[in-house]
Amino acid sequence: MNRFSDRQRRRSLPGFLLPLVLFLVIFFFAFQGISSISDTTAQKEMEGLEQAVYRDIVHCYAAEGYYPSSIDYLKEHYGLTWNEERYWIDYQPIASNLMPDVTVVKHGGVK
Repeated sequence: MNRFSDRQRRRSLPGFLLPLVLFLVIFFFAFQGISSISDTTAQKEMEGLEQAVYRDIVHCYAAEGYYPSSIDYLKEHYGLTWNEERYWIDYQPIASNLMPDVTVVKHGGVK
């Protein structure tokens, strides 16, 4: 009877490792996919914010005849909102008749 129990133990070890390794591989690829989706979403969010800023700048110029002097002007008069803890907007006005230079930067990172 002992010789049969030794075979059973040897078979159970590879039978246990294969599902474990398969689970870890699937978990790794799922985690990589979620991470990739998160990075893509953050990039799209920054692009959307930059488009919103430019849209409000152009709207201000079309309605008032000059570009806004600050980002605060857009917040007060055109309802521009964003997560200020996550993104920083560098707004550099050049002149009242030239489009300002706008850069959106994620806090703790580069655009």
